[in-house]
Amino acid sequence: MKLSILDRSLVREGHDPATALRDTVRFARQAEELGYHRFWVSEHHSVPGVAGSAPTVLAAAVAAATGRIRVGTGGVMLPNHRPLVVAEQFGVLEALNPGRVDMGLGRSVGFTGGIRRALGHGKEDADEFGGQLEELLGYFTGDQRGHPGVHALPAEGLRPQVFVLAMGSGADIAAEHGLPMVIGGGGARLREAISRYRTGFRPSAWAARPNVIVAANVAVGETAREAELLQVPEAWATARSRTSGAFPPLSPAERVLATEMTERERALFEESRKGQIHGTAHEVEIELGALVELTGADEVLVTMNSFDLDRRLDSYRRLARIAERVRIR
Repeated sequence: MKLSILDRSLVREGHDPATALRDTVRFARQAEELGYHRFWVSEHHSVPGVAGSAPTVLAAAVAAATGRIRVGTGGVMLPNHRPLVVAEQFGVLEALNPGRVDMGLGRSVGFTGGIRRALGHGKEDADEFGGQLEELLGYFTGDQRGHPGVHALPAEGLRPQVFVLAMGSGADIAAEHGLPMVIGGGGARLREAISRYRTGFRPSAWAARPNVIVAANVAVGETAREAELLQVPEAWATARSRTSGAFPPLSPAERVLATEMTERERALFEESRKGQIHGTAHEVEIELGALVELTGADEVLVTMNSFDLDRRLDSYRRLARIAERVRIR
């Protein structure tokens, strides 16, 4: 089974964003040593606990620090940018790292009105994602017609691998443009979106057949409890972001569990832990196999982050061994 990693460069208590970015680059080198297929970084603006704000810049640093693993974004939020600029940035990445670059694209806009105003875009811009995507792809193929005589150099003629993050209508847009998609979540809605994508997929110059990457938060430990604790810091930061409006730095799991939570915080904390996979190697192998069987996934993108970097690395090391035993279709 192909396993890949999405790292959002989360800040840890007692550290600053610069440290989080350096941790991401170091983690990418470790992921390559463990045999992971891809290493992606993300785009978040004005989020105090998340350092990953400039994904193409960070992806360039990751690519320079590694030699084999595929490097990309999960993703660049296309409504925040002009397609020409995105094409040029990925053209540079692909030119410098031929055959290793993934261009993962999403349709989200800034989290708050203030951020959206600072970026110069509104909520309605998400509705233009399909058109922006078509223009962006056209800069690589040389077929874009919206701006005659404009060429994205050095992108034109190059082929980074393109993915659509299937939030909202993303699955349908990915199918229409013949692109691989990345999707998370669970239950009937996940299965329905994947089925709709495969049914509506139109082969393209970018992909001959449907390709589904399922994102999942997966932790492996010596014991199930050890694995479960790894997922507590991010779950709590997520819950706090929904009550306070700010994503705080990650705290140790033991301190989180000792925190007196309000009823709403407790509910959001438990909600953020739903759908996560954790356990011993044997338990996770069974759950991963079930996820792959349920979704028909071609690949799994692992999103787990935690406060303790050594324990996080140990989990990913154990998970890499499991991947050798789980077969895809």
